[in-house]
Amino acid sequence: MPYELKGKNAIVTGGGKNLGALIAETLAKQGVNVAIHYNSAGSKDESEKTLKTLEAAGVKAVAIQGDLTTASAVQKLFKDALSGLGAQKFDIAINTVGKVLKKPLIEISEAEYDEMFAVNAKANFFFIQEAAKNLTDGGAIISIVTSLLGAFAPGYSTYQGSKAPVEWFTKAAAKELQPRGIRVNTVAPGPMDTPFFYGQESSDAVAFHKSQALEGRLTDIKDIAPLVDFLTKDQWITGQIIFCE
Repeated sequence: MPYELKGKNAIVTGGGKNLGALIAETLAKQGVNVAIHYNSAGSKDESEKTLKTLEAAGVKAVAIQGDLTTASAVQKLFKDALSGLGAQKFDIAINTVGKVLKKPLIEISEAEYDEMFAVNAKANFFFIQEAAKNLTDGGAIISIVTSLLGAFAPGYSTYQGSKAPVEWFTKAAAKELQPRGIRVNTVAPGPMDTPFFYGQESSDAVAFHKSQALEGRLTDIKDIAPLVDFLTKDQWITGQIIFCE
């Protein structure tokens, strides 16, 4: 049975803009105190704008910058976020951080490979680990991956490959945290209509992706935020990858 979110505490990585910001705003409107994370100084202005929106909803909110590709950085994020909210524990932990690289496999450098796995796999692993340590019993951990995990697609070897481990992190954590009533799930959207998508795609590729989805369009962040919101409240679903276009 869904439970009341008012007064809960949440952390949303990548929460300064795009899908992460909409998820954070959706939670704040329901009375959730929210710590948002952003990666680089280039996202600071958008993140501060999001922060003001959260505060206008009447909740506690804080924005924290950090590169989450080391375990120590993830640990620091949780510590600083809890301190910023004046909270002991989180009830909800959502990771939207990700990086796309579309490039033929034979052209990918070792540095590019390492960066993709650091952002998409390593950061997610330690986010789930740290969330497990800092969540109240009955809480929710949600990761964002990609519907490409269910597709054959040229050019996405490191993107698909580095997102795929999150399924197994999720399943293991769901089982290990089951005695505490913590649900661990993953949402896998199709290509989303955000700047994150267009930097890697040609106009032909964009048209193809649109042709594969309902209504002949890309996924809108407004399609995904309600699903994430549902998973924060549902107390039964766990260990799942939820694919959606």
